[in-house]
Amino acid sequence: MAITTDTFDEAIERKQHSWLATILGSQTFWVLIAVILASVFLSFATDSFATTKNLYNITRNVTFVAIIALGMTVVIITGGIDLSVGSVLCLCSMVLAVVMHAGHSIEVGIAASMGTALLIGAFNGILIAYLNFPPFVVTLGMLSIARSLAMVASNNTVVFQFGPDHDKLLALGGGAWFLGIANPVLYMVVLALMTGFVLRWTRFGRYVFAIGDNEHAATLTGVPVRKIKVAVYMISALSAGIAGIIQTGWLGAVTTNIGAGMELQVIAAAVIGGADLAGGVGTAFGAIVGAALIEVIRNSLGLLGINAFWQGAFIGGAIVLAVLFDRIRNFQQSE
Repeated sequence: MAITTDTFDEAIERKQHSWLATILGSQTFWVLIAVILASVFLSFATDSFATTKNLYNITRNVTFVAIIALGMTVVIITGGIDLSVGSVLCLCSMVLAVVMHAGHSIEVGIAASMGTALLIGAFNGILIAYLNFPPFVVTLGMLSIARSLAMVASNNTVVFQFGPDHDKLLALGGGAWFLGIANPVLYMVVLALMTGFVLRWTRFGRYVFAIGDNEHAATLTGVPVRKIKVAVYMISALSAGIAGIIQTGWLGAVTTNIGAGMELQVIAAAVIGGADLAGGVGTAFGAIVGAALIEVIRNSLGLLGINAFWQGAFIGGAIVLAVLFDRIRNFQQSE
């Protein structure tokens, strides 16, 4: 009987040790710690960081990058990349604005915007999955095409009147319907939970990871690789479209410059949060945490009186450190 008890206790100890090792070996965990430590430091170093208004702005601003990073993470897990998300956000925002400006309802505008996103994602995915075009080339081309289409749709003008449902759109993106929490934050949380559930608990999620781990092996085991690839690029474009709709409601106007350079921040958020550009690794929570770190860095520069031009250097440094952490972890596991 004593032998059984000892064996049981040892099993529990091994499980606890394994759980602790997994947490401590997680890049997402350490990025979360960095966010918390930076927030604590800034709360003491400045009088403005911990104010209700600033925290409200931080949580709201992080959502736009975070929502797109959720879709980007799914793409990266398969070993792909989507450089077009910033321009897709711009085009979807402009489609929404132009349709509503023409007098149509917000429902019609949102449907047109999301339909545009899905069409772009399907186009990217088909070229990549069925015609074997490199993801980098396809999405880089779409980066230019989508922004050009946005200019054509608006004649390169600012759209700030959204027809009869103008106020509804502003409330959608700029309101705070629940406990004073900004609406974009609520959308982000819901989308993160949905993405996490799909990746963790569904067959589609298992297929996504299988493709990233070994696409050839996934094909041999019956995974519909091509269809899954088309789907993940549609998800990525759709996430950009959703972020565009929300951001349009928040800003109250759309220009053809909206979303410019956003793809770099989104990729950075996904990579910093633990997604591996080689494929096979990534989480929804990691995308949120990575986006949070970027926003805290951006916010802190102004509060500490540091030139905003340093933002790119800090974010780039965070990316390098994230990749370095991943390489060290892989090296230790291979020993």
